[in-house]
Order: sequence, then C-alpha cells, then structure tokens
Amino acid sequence: MANLTQKERETVLLLFKDYTNFYNANSISKVLNISHVGAQKIFKRLLQENWIISKTIGKSITYKINWNDAYVGQLVAFLLADEANNFKRWKEEFKELFKKDRIVMLFGSTIKDYAHARDIDLMLVIKQKDVKEINLILKKKEEILPKKIHAIKLTLKDLSDNLKKKDKAVVDIVKNAIILCGQDRYVEIIKNVTSF
Repeated sequence: MANLTQKERETVLLLFKDYTNFYNANSISKVLNISHVGAQKIFKRLLQENWIISKTIGKSITYKINWNDAYVGQLVAFLLADEANNFKRWKEEFKELFKKDRIVMLFGSTIKDYAHARDIDLMLVIKQKDVKEINLILKKKEEILPKKIHAIKLTLKDLSDNLKKKDKAVVDIVKNAIILCGQDRYVEIIKNVTSF
C-alpha cells in the first residue's frame, strides 16, 4: 500500500464517490479546503502513480479514477473500509447484517451529528430472498436503539440501474454514505457505471 497523505486519500474518495461530477484542481481545492497549487500537486502525484486519468474539457483539465489500473479498485476499497473504521459503533451495531453478498451503507444525519438526527438511515443492497431476514434483524435493533431505523432495501440490479440513470436521491446517498460492509462489491458497482 502506497503512503497517501490525508488530503490524497480524501481526493481519491471524492473522485470515487462523486462520480457524476468532473473535478479540476480549482474545484477540488474548494471542496477539500486546500490551495489550488496543493490540489495540483495531489493530482500530479496521483497521475504519476497511474491511479487517476485526466481529460481536457474546454480550458480545464478534469480528473477521474483510472479503472484500467488493477490496483485502484483495491485501493479505493481499502480507503472505504478505513473510512468505515471511524464509525465503529455502527459497524458493531449492525454487524448481524454483514454477509458475503451484501452492501450496508450508513448515510444521512447520523454520520454528521447523531445527537440531532431523527433517525438512522441505512441503505442495504441485498438479495430479494433476504428481505424477511433483514426485516427481523432491523425490527430487533429498533427495539433497542433510541432512534428509528430508516432502511432502504435494494437489489444489486436496482442500485446499478439507479446509478446508471443518475437518480438524484441515490446519487446523493452514494456521495455521502459510509460503506460499513461490502466495500469490494460496492467498488465494482461504481466502476461499472462510471465513465469519462
């Protein structure tokens, strides 16, 4: 694993999660709260590592994840798992949902400020046959937790279709979600719907 600075990690995650937008050094510097020159240095390093690709659109050079590099998918999955480690409480709370073919995402106000959140928002990518089991687990959790659980259940195809057509609600969730489980599978889905 290459050594990435915190801002380089944030850049890779932003390019991955916000796949509908095109970022250049100027636009990403505002989001990451760094200087324009700092953003250019980050992009230069990521280009040298072959983790991102650039494309000139008008007078601007924009950047996207380089899915042709086999290492990039593993890097992004690692960064997502590392990001999820900042939410250990929720990983522990919902570990019963974690199974091989599932993706569990935490999103909404719970991520930013749990104390003022009205509910706990989850997006679950599951097989249709698992809905009954998931509902039972969530019902048990709702009896214990002080806040209501708002769970969106999708199949892999539903998620993929919504991402391809850039459904605003789903894209907003994806942009801000913490992937508690299924990072590798999630990376594959995003990889299949993104293009330059």
